[in-house]
Amino acid sequence: MRKPWIVGISGASGTPYAKAVLGGLLDAGHAVDLVVSRAARLTLVDETGGTIRDAHWKDDLGTWLGRDLAADDVAYWPAGDFAAGPSSGSYAVHGMVVVPASTAACAGIALGLSKDLLQRAADVNLKEHRPVIVVPRETPASRSHLVHLLALHDAGATVLPASPAFYAGATDVQQLVDFVAGRVLDAAGVAHSLYQRWRGELGAARLEG
Repeated sequence: MRKPWIVGISGASGTPYAKAVLGGLLDAGHAVDLVVSRAARLTLVDETGGTIRDAHWKDDLGTWLGRDLAADDVAYWPAGDFAAGPSSGSYAVHGMVVVPASTAACAGIALGLSKDLLQRAADVNLKEHRPVIVVPRETPASRSHLVHLLALHDAGATVLPASPAFYAGATDVQQLVDFVAGRVLDAAGVAHSLYQRWRGELGAARLEG
């Protein structure tokens, strides 16, 4: 039986993170159910030049990801479709990643507002005690932002800010993006080779040299 990960892309800056997470899930052999908010469509165009239209989503997504998609690789659900599979707890999935997560999406999920399918799907997975990984990117954070992130944590979500690290020897932007995407996949328990893991050797080797 097909059992996907849901990936929700909200309107925050950081759509390259979503692209890297999607690629990592597909490379690991996982199916994906994709939900893109209306605001995210605009951000996607601004940041990557990609478009995802409801009527042409498969071609658009394949072009954006730079790969051919098999029939069961990805299912796409419009953000306004509250009858979609991910809106129900009986719909079998591994869990959900919201990447990037806007402050509005974080607030909506934390408060259970279910204003669109992205928020509803996240709420469903929290109530079903499945993994929910939320990747906020906004900075600096206001008190209300922090309150909503704490509420998500207390509800069982993993709050994973888009904070790239530099110890892995990144030399370009894509490597920094891949580090964050790799940490998301780590939290999901999905194998990948997106970044070089810390082994406690780099600093020691330099000091001894």
